[in-house]
Amino acid sequence: MNYTDIDGALLLALKALLEERNVTRAAARLGISQPALSGRLGRLRTILGDPLFVPAANGRGVVPTPRAEALEQELLQVLEGLKRLASQPEHFDPATTTRTFVVAWFDTPAAVLAPGLCARLASEAPHARLACIHPPGDVFEQLEKGQIDLLVTVPDNLPGDIMQRPLWEDGFLTAQRKGHPRGSGPLDLDSFCALEHLIVSSQGGRFAGVVDDSLLRLGRSRRVSASIQSYLLAPLVLAATDALCTLPARFLRQFGDSLDLFRPPLELSTLRLALVWHPRTHKDAGHLWLRRQLYLAAELES
Repeated sequence: MNYTDIDGALLLALKALLEERNVTRAAARLGISQPALSGRLGRLRTILGDPLFVPAANGRGVVPTPRAEALEQELLQVLEGLKRLASQPEHFDPATTTRTFVVAWFDTPAAVLAPGLCARLASEAPHARLACIHPPGDVFEQLEKGQIDLLVTVPDNLPGDIMQRPLWEDGFLTAQRKGHPRGSGPLDLDSFCALEHLIVSSQGGRFAGVVDDSLLRLGRSRRVSASIQSYLLAPLVLAATDALCTLPARFLRQFGDSLDLFRPPLELSTLRLALVWHPRTHKDAGHLWLRRQLYLAAELES
């Protein structure tokens, strides 16, 4: 027996014959001719190595062999499995789901979006769980495997098969502590370059970034006295020092009560972020719902 020779049509023919015990009625039930049904029965006999049905003694209908009778319950299970396989995806209900969602992002978008996203999940999906992680080195492999649901990142140099949607565009602000000795007036470029600066280096240990690239094009420079790896540490360091720090505006506006915020006195490129996911999850109902929650969180923070 070669199970790959068995198809759905043969299984349905066997089921109809087991239930009808009559070739004419079974063919009519399947919407095929009697010769066509006889052909399917012949194939089944060859594959299974058993006659399966013999003529009834009274000349009406057919009688299943012991092998055919033994197959009946298992046949029903197989057909039910095929039915589930071909059916519509299971309905996703956020109110009852116990699914764990995993979002990979760096501190800046996490600090802006995670509070709103967590609040939305607590309200609409109280039994779900949300894991927020830093993007690992193999983040695209983990997206493909389903170990990570969403990635928030800059939309540059992404793999060609990855799916993405713009999430937001943001500018930059410069922050200092309240009561800074320079005062709270607008920043000019000379003052900006003369003061101490704090930089956030996601890679760790760098003392130059996009601000320094822009200054270099102007023939200017600044002194970066401290480099940290966590955006969330920046407001604490600023509160304890006289350093300035230039970071994405949406992030810094959250600390407007404890920090003075200014427009930096030079042109800086716009920061663009995208929501990224793998095509394998594009039509998954739960994934669609999660993406919508993140879009809504981003709009609320715009």
